[in-house]
Amino acid sequence: MTDVAIKRALLSVSDKTGIVELASRLAKAGVELVSTGGTAKALREAGLQVRDVSDVTQFPEMMDGRVKTLHPMVHGGLLAVRDNPEHAEAMETHDIGAIDLVVVNLYPFVNTVMSGADRDTVIENIDIGGPSMVRSAAKNHAFVTIVTDPDDYAELYTELADHDGSTTLEFRKRMAAKAFAATAAYDSAISSWFAFADQGKMFPDALSVAMRLGDTLRYGENPHQHAALYLPNGPAAQGVPQAEQVQGKALSYNNLNDADAALGLVAEFPADKPAIVIVKHANPCGVAVADTLLEAWQAALACDSVSAFGGIVASNVALDGATASAITEIFTEVVIAPGADEAAREAFAAKPNLRLLLLDNLPDPARPGLDMKSIAGGMLLQSRDNGVIVEGDLKVVSERQPTAQEIADALFAWKVAKHVKSNAIVYAKDGVTAGIGAGQMNRRDSSRIAAVRAREAAEAAGWDAPRTVGSAVASDAFFPFADGLLSAIEAGATMVIQPGGSMRDDEVIAAADEAGIAMVFTGMRHFRH
Repeated sequence: MTDVAIKRALLSVSDKTGIVELASRLAKAGVELVSTGGTAKALREAGLQVRDVSDVTQFPEMMDGRVKTLHPMVHGGLLAVRDNPEHAEAMETHDIGAIDLVVVNLYPFVNTVMSGADRDTVIENIDIGGPSMVRSAAKNHAFVTIVTDPDDYAELYTELADHDGSTTLEFRKRMAAKAFAATAAYDSAISSWFAFADQGKMFPDALSVAMRLGDTLRYGENPHQHAALYLPNGPAAQGVPQAEQVQGKALSYNNLNDADAALGLVAEFPADKPAIVIVKHANPCGVAVADTLLEAWQAALACDSVSAFGGIVASNVALDGATASAITEIFTEVVIAPGADEAAREAFAAKPNLRLLLLDNLPDPARPGLDMKSIAGGMLLQSRDNGVIVEGDLKVVSERQPTAQEIADALFAWKVAKHVKSNAIVYAKDGVTAGIGAGQMNRRDSSRIAAVRAREAAEAAGWDAPRTVGSAVASDAFFPFADGLLSAIEAGATMVIQPGGSMRDDEVIAAADEAGIAMVFTGMRHFRH
């Protein structure tokens, strides 16, 4: 069987968007309408003739509506294989009428949870009959059409119009796949609530993850890889996928990944002082805070203007025209910020391939959550690295006490190091990164690379000395040997911030004391692989 004529429809929806129009069109086509509770009431108020499910089942709704559609007269009409003689005989013997179309969407469980409702209310908004009907209809899609999303009503109208009141097997298969995805996502939300909210488990015995397709991408990290963006079914933190793309080409896999890295770092800086982050291949190559956004851009760019070419730029405040014009002077893939004035939009419009993303708000860097990473044969989960260090957390371990400016620079460098691939070394001075060493197999090389970047920046700018002279240096993990620290001392750092905890801490502290620099321990590590 391919085309199936729609003669009888069961409508039972929580989201009543478009349901009256749908029912009206069906009624005009001579389709018998069967409905339940609030849906039946809404249709009758619109002047439509509706048959109650209780009239079909010859059994009243009971237990506050918990039991109404869980009945053989309903599920027999949904599950019967109509070209199976035994099924046809059972339908005739028990006077079970076929149901050709089911339009169901489920109780608003997620919205109920997000509203802050009490536990009993949350439990009452777990739909039982709805998912059962959806699954029955979807399983028997050879004969039954299931529609679970009001956005699909328009396509249903077209389908019926193009096929003389019938639906095609191709359409029913697509709707069935979407229906099973909807019930899977619904059950996932319920199981997650029970595990995380109700029972307080960080790592439940079984983890269900349900997401919806946001967009298919041209390719992944490389052209031979396929890629797509998926979005949470429920509420999500403000992030790159939630941004408005004002202009530019479609975002690629690498654009999304790099923009996420830039946004995560720039969100670490409060909006009371403008900050700019420049990212290349998910690593920051320049970060600065300043009195104006333009000054922050100029300082961040000066840190490593070579790597900034083709990079991602993020701001913690709305973009202005002067800064936008300066950004467009070099090739930039993506700019993301919480807003942009008209002058900024006009400046970016002159570079139509530049992708401009605007958000309402920045994500909260302290928000809880889980990070997931697939590995061969499994999945790794961990809580987000939302750790924050403030001045009161610092333990001075050197003989020399740090100055107030050194502490400020150290905390700035520490924020940046948290977002640099390990092994990470970050030099900073006066709210500006001086050099960044990322992703090396040993800490000494990261320290040396960061110093080289600083010297190159000084030469390009015509400075007398690199910014590493008199800087604070942050290490995302402890120095296992003094060699990495000695490289930082050679570069001119006068202050070190690091987690501590090495077997050779005494050796490293002694090296700092011998050089006369200050050192503080955070007691917190920020590995980022």
